[in-house]
Amino acid sequence: MIYVVFLVLIVIVFIVILSIKIVPQQRVGVVERLGKYNRLLTPGVNVLVPFIDNVRVYHDLRIQQANVPPQTVITKDNVQVQIDTIIFYQIVAPDQATYGISDYVYGVRNITTATLRQIIGNMELDETLSGRERISSNIRLALDEATEKWGVRIERVEVLDIKPPTDIQEAMDKQMKAERSKRAIVLEAEAAKQDLILRSEGDKQSKILKAEGEKEARIRQAEGLRQAQELEAIGQAKAIQAVAEAEKIRIELLRSAGLDEKVLAYYSFEALGEIAKGPSNKVFLPVSAVDTLGSIGAIGEVFKAKKSE
Repeated sequence: MIYVVFLVLIVIVFIVILSIKIVPQQRVGVVERLGKYNRLLTPGVNVLVPFIDNVRVYHDLRIQQANVPPQTVITKDNVQVQIDTIIFYQIVAPDQATYGISDYVYGVRNITTATLRQIIGNMELDETLSGRERISSNIRLALDEATEKWGVRIERVEVLDIKPPTDIQEAMDKQMKAERSKRAIVLEAEAAKQDLILRSEGDKQSKILKAEGEKEARIRQAEGLRQAQELEAIGQAKAIQAVAEAEKIRIELLRSAGLDEKVLAYYSFEALGEIAKGPSNKVFLPVSAVDTLGSIGAIGEVFKAKKSE
């Protein structure tokens, strides 16, 4: 009896284990009941009817990638190229992905290959090498139309590499090298031109600044010379004025001592002679000096009188 109870417990535990399914995040399970689609198992704990419900397949709901083997295709101008592509897709309807097609990854690869042959057959080599976006866009359109019934959504199509034949690749490399050399020469010439322009501009500015400096120096030198001459003239004028004032005072003193006009004229003439000995090449005579010069005859008589003495 104990053995029977123990056996029953074991059977119950086994049935419970079979009836409980734990599904990870971003995964779903397709449940069939008696061979017919029933429902989807969502992430978490799910309970099945033992021996009646069956999980046919689990699907990953994350974005996945399908690597398409490199394909050799012929362009419109009869050049063989090898194209390597990769497809990114996501399952959005697990039931359709299970019952709509037996192997959706295989179907995606086949459609990609067929579409590649069709697209590249209508493009020349130059268009193929520069038209990766166009190729990717056309492949995606073809895949979207086919995979809509499979519960699969195409996220992105990438053309990884386009390889032309070896001889064409070598010719392209030579052409590219020549173009780079040409661009390098052009850039070098442009750099030399700019350097020459900058140097010329620098020399021009330097000469302008030098000329401005010399001009300013000459202006300052001329201004200094003018001021020096003015100061010298003012000094000489003041010196002459001082001598004249002193002589005037001396003559006044002589007049006050009782000397006559002739003697005073003589002394005035002597004073003019002393003034003429100065460093200046100009002598300014007052009006009274002209009268004094007019008395030269009288002065001569004074000279005679002195000689007779």
